[in-house]
Amino acid sequence: MLAMNKYPQDYVDACRRELGVQVDAFRALGSTPEVREFEPVFFNNLVLRLEHHFVHRTRTLEKKDGNPLNEVRVVAMSLLSNGGVMGTDKAIRLDPATSVLKLRVGDPIGLREADFLALSTAFFADLEAKFV
Repeated sequence: MLAMNKYPQDYVDACRRELGVQVDAFRALGSTPEVREFEPVFFNNLVLRLEHHFVHRTRTLEKKDGNPLNEVRVVAMSLLSNGGVMGTDKAIRLDPATSVLKLRVGDPIGLREADFLALSTAFFADLEAKFV
């Protein structure tokens, strides 16, 4: 697939709905110690799914200023290539103080539902502002 400068609103909406279905399925599991233990595994993987839906977005439009699109990119890369520990992308200026998750380089990544919802909400807002 070529680099994407635009995503149709209906595609963005469908991706948002699909992720919402996943969150609802997690909530339906209830609250047990086993579910709490599973929660970061589930939501870390949901970040990968979010990134994958929009992986071909152009960096020129995304920018490199530490925005939520950058944060999802770096978190996903860290999950896949850095053993689940927050890493860096030398081209992106990601400041933990202004990021959604406040993760610093070297922090283990273990998202909870609230973390994922905050990150995905910010991601979709930034994506729609730049790519729709």
